[in-house]
Amino acid sequence: MTAQTTTAKPPVRKPREKLSKALLHRKFPILNLPQYLSQKKQWLSKGGVINRSYRILTDYQDTAGNARGHYYHQDLLVASLIAKSNPRRHVDIGSRIEGFVSHVASYRPIEVFDIRALPESRHTNIKFVQKDLMDPTETEISDSVSCLHAIEHFGLGRYGDPIDPQGHLAGVKNISKMVEKNGTFYISFPIGFADSVHFNAHRVFHPMSIFEWEGIKGEMKLQRFDWVDAAGEINMDANVSDAIDAVKYGCGIYTFKKTG
Repeated sequence: MTAQTTTAKPPVRKPREKLSKALLHRKFPILNLPQYLSQKKQWLSKGGVINRSYRILTDYQDTAGNARGHYYHQDLLVASLIAKSNPRRHVDIGSRIEGFVSHVASYRPIEVFDIRALPESRHTNIKFVQKDLMDPTETEISDSVSCLHAIEHFGLGRYGDPIDPQGHLAGVKNISKMVEKNGTFYISFPIGFADSVHFNAHRVFHPMSIFEWEGIKGEMKLQRFDWVDAAGEINMDANVSDAIDAVKYGCGIYTFKKTG
């Protein structure tokens, strides 16, 4: 009896996906050169004067902007919630100056606490105090406090702060003390499948972890939960359970009322 031999089949190659014309031109801006040269020729033929040439080939296929992502959604959402609630005093901890803080400052005063320095602003609605919120601070100073995409950095040293593996817990404990009874606390941070540390960039938290943190547990009641998914889109006024095991790296936006 002779053994049968088998010939290995060559691997099947998947056809290379064709790039759309717009995507192709974004990936290889030099392909836009003929359009640039044609426009320049038209400009001169119509009597236009060129004092200096900039060969910008990357903007022809650009969109008007990017209306998605963690910062876009959280900054716009929380600023609008503050506008509706119209608190007596709003204090922010470490949120983005050129996003959330400027949104709020466009219509009301906002006080900003941050461990990093901030050059003096000519916009009088922004008042700044340089402070490490891992250290104890004043208690019950405001009826409205925010900390957006900042708490995950506390204690990692990335922004000149002292190394503290429990820095986020110390920060939340101290910040929650700043909120008056019946006041509102807005906080956001990266959420994922489980708590993890990506040193020294940030931490990622399970969506339910915050409810066990000192300063939240027994003292804060959740008013609403919003979250940004992997596609950068926001899920408005959702259940926290919707975000569990739903995204590897998203953004949870929690609105609490202080009851304790």
